[in-house]
Amino acid sequence: MDLFSQSWAALRAAVAELPDEDFERPSGCVGWLIRDLACHLVIDAQDVLITLATPEDREPTRDAVTYWDLVEPPTGDDPLDALTVRLAAAYQEPRLLKFHLDDVGSAAGRAAELADPAARVGTKEQVLTVGDYLSAYVLEWTLHHLDLIAHLPGVAGPSAEALAHSRATLEKLAGAAFPASFSDTDALLVGTGRREATAKERAELGELAGRLPLVLG
Repeated sequence: MDLFSQSWAALRAAVAELPDEDFERPSGCVGWLIRDLACHLVIDAQDVLITLATPEDREPTRDAVTYWDLVEPPTGDDPLDALTVRLAAAYQEPRLLKFHLDDVGSAAGRAAELADPAARVGTKEQVLTVGDYLSAYVLEWTLHHLDLIAHLPGVAGPSAEALAHSRATLEKLAGAAFPASFSDTDALLVGTGRREATAKERAELGELAGRLPLVLG
């Protein structure tokens, strides 16, 4: 729960501190500018609010790791991806996008802090405890924080704790550990296809290289 709040607050703060011109720069999400990524974060915040307000009585069907499905790499044909880009462009001024992310994002953060970690919630036809749901989202925030700073070397990245937690989650999804020589950041970038592995890294990955990238859905 604490790591969710910390990683989410750090990501929102990084967006809030960006100068306007950076919103037109590319992000680490292929085909998305930083403004598109920020708009996606608004949608993520809405999803968190909706899920925390959707109680369930059934037994959990997923946990913090199995919440994620491994899917095919995006083709650019997903209607929601196209909607995100159009919606981001409609803001026109970065300050409006910053305001909306701060407004909805802060509400999502407060809702998470007030939620009972043992309570059950429903999302995507799944049932999870609040604790597992928020733990799963640490991976989302961490990956998108890396996407945010992909071409902005002067902007602070995710915390060491968020990176380590996210690497552990990705390794559980992969069913194998990344080589110890990989930093947490490199494991996440290479593991999710955000960066191509070097020849040396592919050799170190061994059989795992053939199962990458792990695309989360």
